[in-house]
Amino acid sequence: MIIKAVKFRKDGFYSQPFAFGGEDGIEKYDKNVRYRGSLQNYLIDTGKEVILVDTGLPCGTPEEAPDENNLAYTGKDICSYMDALKAIGYSAEQVSKILLTHKHADHSGELKSFPNAKIYVNEEEISADELKGLNNIVPVSFTDGAYYNFPQSQKICDGIYYIRAKGHTKGNSIVIVEDEGLFYMLHGDITYVDEALYQNKLSVVYEDREEARKTFDRVREFVSKHPTVYCGTHTPQGYENLEGKIVVDLSNPPETIPAGEIVFKTASGKYVCSICGYVYDPAENNGVAFEDLPDDWRCPRCKQPKEKFNKA
Repeated sequence: MIIKAVKFRKDGFYSQPFAFGGEDGIEKYDKNVRYRGSLQNYLIDTGKEVILVDTGLPCGTPEEAPDENNLAYTGKDICSYMDALKAIGYSAEQVSKILLTHKHADHSGELKSFPNAKIYVNEEEISADELKGLNNIVPVSFTDGAYYNFPQSQKICDGIYYIRAKGHTKGNSIVIVEDEGLFYMLHGDITYVDEALYQNKLSVVYEDREEARKTFDRVREFVSKHPTVYCGTHTPQGYENLEGKIVVDLSNPPETIPAGEIVFKTASGKYVCSICGYVYDPAENNGVAFEDLPDDWRCPRCKQPKEKFNKA
């Protein structure tokens, strides 16, 4: 079994209020504390087939132009997702299955580029706007019973399990790979940074807070009892854990490496949702500037408030 990270953005950050404030409130945390951010998804090569876990941002998604007030910044482009896939030695034609952790565009953005792959999606997610027009979706109803302390699972093939893990979205899922005595937990946004896993803090992004807490508790229970390599999407800790086969030890948090200095850019007038990647372009909205939208305006895709948007 080979597991690789598909890396397409780097040098981002997630502030402490964003990463920790889901239950206590963002006001309890220091926005000047920033943790390293990136964007990557994962590939599993079983030797018999190639399976993707998520498919990056849509090609052409603009970079954000961060400032000192942003709570989250996904980072600057390394390359497109499809070029990142090629960079690790794989083509779209080799992919037989895609396991989607959830609908947001930084996880589902290039699904259309894999028309010959079966796309496994939690049955509660299949009506999402991001998945419209796709004819190769396989709805998953998790009929294989419990996987350790997770109540519902679907076995994809030997050593690969798809786990219902609702909360971040109502159709959120986790992928767990068993290989050579280790459990690789490939997740979307259970946490944005590993510091939140160790400090038991929910991020501010969820569709169902109660379910998000239940899922998070199960994740922490699982990693406390099984040698788990924790592979996230939004932090370089994800691929560092993978490449170093670093096992979670909740009683011994790793040392935090501070995020780098913010590089300021000239804004285009467009804004990008830091959660789902939706681009607000005044030219496509009757010339209405983002700043002039009502305070209660929300992202038309993921329903997050204006504060989750960054300048592009």
